[in-house]
Amino acid sequence: MSQVLYVPRRLLAETRTHLDKEVPREGVGLWAGRREVERVVPLPNVHPEPLTGYLAEPLALLRALKELEREGLALLAIYHSHPTGPAFPSPTDIREARWRVPYVIFGTDGVRAFLLPEGREVPLSLLP
Repeated sequence: MSQVLYVPRRLLAETRTHLDKEVPREGVGLWAGRREVERVVPLPNVHPEPLTGYLAEPLALLRALKELEREGLALLAIYHSHPTGPAFPSPTDIREARWRVPYVIFGTDGVRAFLLPEGREVPLSLLP
């Protein structure tokens, strides 16, 4: 199965803007859409150590998922940032992966997506 994440450049930029506002904390959110990313959904990071970890606030996550469902949008990916590290899954990212969607990581060296816990990279295709 070939999985590709299709992301309009403006939504990639919107995601970066959200994550830049969170520095030095890790930021977290959702990408939703139908065939391509149509919506960026920033979520509060309530991790006890937000400089090195992320945990989407559970009630905000639940509300966001219900709203997406009402709008006919699917969860396409979960994104988070590594403000001081590479765009590569940490051991914690791999251990705590629960969702069967790509995990998009914004790091100091760019952005990459992975299916976790197996670690297979998912290509990102930027759209105009």
